[in-house]
Amino acid sequence: MASDFTHNYYNKPYYDQQLFKEIWQKLYEQKLVDHELHTIENKDIFKLSPFKELSLEQLELKEKVLEFCEKQVQAATSAYGSLLVIEGEAGVGKSVVLSSIFNTIQERAEEASSPLYNTENYLVVNHEEMFKTYKGIAKQVKHLKGKNFAKPTPLVNTLQKEQKKVDIIFVDEAHLLLTKSDTYNNFRGDNHLEELLKLAKVVVIIYDQNQVLKLKSLWGAATVQQLKKLSAYNEEYQLTNQFRMQANDEVINWINAFKRKQLLPLPHDEHYEFEVFETLKAMHDKIKGQNEEYGLSRVVSTFDYLHKKDGGTYYVNESNGEYKMPWNTTSTKYTWAEKPETIHEAGSIYTIQGFDLNYVGVVLGPSVQYDAAKDEIVIDTSKYMDKGAYTGTEGIANVNEAKEKRFYVKCWGEIFIKQISSHMTTQIFIL
Repeated sequence: MASDFTHNYYNKPYYDQQLFKEIWQKLYEQKLVDHELHTIENKDIFKLSPFKELSLEQLELKEKVLEFCEKQVQAATSAYGSLLVIEGEAGVGKSVVLSSIFNTIQERAEEASSPLYNTENYLVVNHEEMFKTYKGIAKQVKHLKGKNFAKPTPLVNTLQKEQKKVDIIFVDEAHLLLTKSDTYNNFRGDNHLEELLKLAKVVVIIYDQNQVLKLKSLWGAATVQQLKKLSAYNEEYQLTNQFRMQANDEVINWINAFKRKQLLPLPHDEHYEFEVFETLKAMHDKIKGQNEEYGLSRVVSTFDYLHKKDGGTYYVNESNGEYKMPWNTTSTKYTWAEKPETIHEAGSIYTIQGFDLNYVGVVLGPSVQYDAAKDEIVIDTSKYMDKGAYTGTEGIANVNEAKEKRFYVKCWGEIFIKQISSHMTTQIFIL
């Protein structure tokens, strides 16, 4: 591990945070570099770069994963592979450390002296925007190739068809894996993770059960425990140190209370901007201004507005019809938030998950209401327009409770917390 600490030099914060920025600005002014520093730092590829500096906790995890992979690849004899579960809530840097680990794994796969030499390994993510980011990283990094990044269903189907078992499969955002068959998307197994365990000697998953988006991906502790028992060998690791949450306790407590459907007085933090707007236009104007000054500022919305995958344009709109924004558009090539034109659009939980913004405006749609008599937030799940998220209800005792808990109390609460990424982040709501 000694080589990982060579960057920890004397007076590092000064050189990192002040001198380097000054040098880069001079280079930009002299046209020796093409982009200002904040433009590069706002890139999703930069944020998930395998060369980002890791914390001590992340370095410890990386060494543990590398050791686990080397040992279990050599020992693999069972029908099911070995499983390493890495758990952590939003903001602990799970994807950053996974990107670094996978790059090192692929580097060692090319070294004849390594126990991982000639291994066939994949990084899997069941999320379109994250998948685009990883494919973009692969184009820029020597040891990574686009073919080694995959979505779970196509990879499972391909390996099953070829009757092939690979060495290591890493899964980012494993809480997005399916826990039920989904014939519409061509997955006929009972559980993505179980199928992956059959198809690899080692499976390493990054997991947060609080970020489940669909009932057909309804992960719980019991499901994970059952799959651990199936695996040839298993270990787990908890990532705990926060990197994104720079807001004070008052702001974080407000958001946690919101997740519990309680509405507290608006918090105050001199380093963290938090505003409420009564109109979509006022909020959008503020976000456009912040985007001009800081970049990477966008509006997102709860999934309370009609949307179809027919190529048409659908809108987030105010009830009086006075202002509307195109929403939930996607591109086959670029992540949504990085396209300059999306400053004029609203994203959804699907277009923004896994992505950090500098400023975010959050539209709370018709499903999020307030009961003055009870002094609490009321969730009307009938107004949630992502009907596909409600498929796969078999075996769930209280479907309405599961809908409410997963898609509002958990999902949007976690998205709010995820966006507390720096001193400049604004959390803005329409209620």
